[in-house]
Amino acid sequence: MNTYKHYSFDLWLTLIKSNPSFKQERTKFFFDHFNQHHKSIEAIALIFRQVDVMCNAINEKTGNNIDAEEMYLMVISAINDDHHSFRDIDLEKLYQDMEALVFKHLPVIYDAGTVDVLSKIKQSSGSTISLLSNTAFIKGRTLRVVLEKLGLNRFFDFQLYSDETGMSKPNERLFRLMLDNITASRNDEKINLTEIIHIGDNIKADIEGAKMIGINTLLINSNNQSILSLLN
Repeated sequence: MNTYKHYSFDLWLTLIKSNPSFKQERTKFFFDHFNQHHKSIEAIALIFRQVDVMCNAINEKTGNNIDAEEMYLMVISAINDDHHSFRDIDLEKLYQDMEALVFKHLPVIYDAGTVDVLSKIKQSSGSTISLLSNTAFIKGRTLRVVLEKLGLNRFFDFQLYSDETGMSKPNERLFRLMLDNITASRNDEKINLTEIIHIGDNIKADIEGAKMIGINTLLINSNNQSILSLLN
């Protein structure tokens, strides 16, 4: 095992993935509550996917963050062919409803070996661990609770989310903020960039972003490597 002093992880499709039941129930909720044009369940599911992909691409291009509420409004607008008034929508209540669905249908750990790998890293002398995650329909505040419920929060010295920082990977400023947090979490100890690694599934957001600041990278899950390769 090649030991680094700090391990940074992406979250979605790296450590966890969505529960299919959550997406089904979310689609049904919008079908029942915001479907004035009587779209099919399948059409609404497709709209969610299209908005997710579009906003992710915009965030990666601009380095900024489109908030969850804005994304939900985009979905509602598309469901109703851009003819829906937002006046009566209680955004806080809407997000609370979505958050309740997330907690009812928790995301699942991506790989059976994830907990074992994180445990071994945590036990290695002097190593710290963090999360660096772009968010979309689910905010960082919700994901912190999700990780606690999944028993993963105990491994991380700090967590950074795009909705809380206003920046999305591969924004270099977000990775530099991570470096500042690493220094703070290690009591101002100075470590070399070569002693830090970022692990994720997205070539553009994770690998290219991390390389811009000169730290090591590992692409997993979207190729033929898994998190277990960290132990090799």
